[in-house]
Amino acid sequence: MRKVCSYRLSEVVDYINWLYFFHAWEMNGKPREAREALRQEALQLVDDWERRYHTHAVFQLFDAYSEGDDVWLGETRLPMLRQQRPNAQGVCLSLADFVSPRSKGVTDRVGVFAVTVDAAMEKEYAHDEYQRLLAQTLADRLAEATVEKMHLEVRRHWWGYAPDEQLSIDQLLREEFQGIRPAVGYPSLPDTSVNFVLNELVGMKEIGIHLTEHGAMRPHASVSGLMIAHPKAHYFDLGPIGEDQLTDYAGRRGIPVAMMRRFLESSMLK
Repeated sequence: MRKVCSYRLSEVVDYINWLYFFHAWEMNGKPREAREALRQEALQLVDDWERRYHTHAVFQLFDAYSEGDDVWLGETRLPMLRQQRPNAQGVCLSLADFVSPRSKGVTDRVGVFAVTVDAAMEKEYAHDEYQRLLAQTLADRLAEATVEKMHLEVRRHWWGYAPDEQLSIDQLLREEFQGIRPAVGYPSLPDTSVNFVLNELVGMKEIGIHLTEHGAMRPHASVSGLMIAHPKAHYFDLGPIGEDQLTDYAGRRGIPVAMMRRFLESSMLK
């Protein structure tokens, strides 16, 4: 199942996590009145944009299984990385651990998604530094809010593994729902070259996302990743990896080690 969605800003604004907005402005810890004044400025900008701009999402649900540290999405192999330093429970985790292994003979499902905003949102107020920053940080939050809205609809309806979920906005932002949606570039999925694979799977261009040679998305206010439903799935920090895993991962990806090193430089053991 593949679906493309567009949202009015008024449909997603309630899903904004303002803590991250304030963090971007280094406002955490500042007086509540100052933070609220900034939030009201952002909400006024949302009102101004309502008739001009939308946010966009594309997602697809794939039959899936894991095989070692690989996740297979239909016929597409998506290699994963694994922690090389045990966590507090003495376990080295991989996202592949949360997908049913092929040996069980049970077909699982994994979702792939990408979300973005109308590119013009990031280009407004080019000659007003303050308004430009306000527009950019707000666009980032609207993209993340769209992911929240889309994922809710996927859980309840399109995938439907949690049809009776009834969570408040605060509970959603605390991620109290079943499953996870690890995003590319984040701690458990740090390799931005994964975007090239996800792009082949869902067609990001249809919603206006273009990839740089480094796998970065344009517009900047874009998010991509996976949706995993396993009830025990949780986020984790991959941490540093060694040369052995780099070589193995590059081989499974079919990418030269030197090139793969550039994508994972920040994750390499020093």
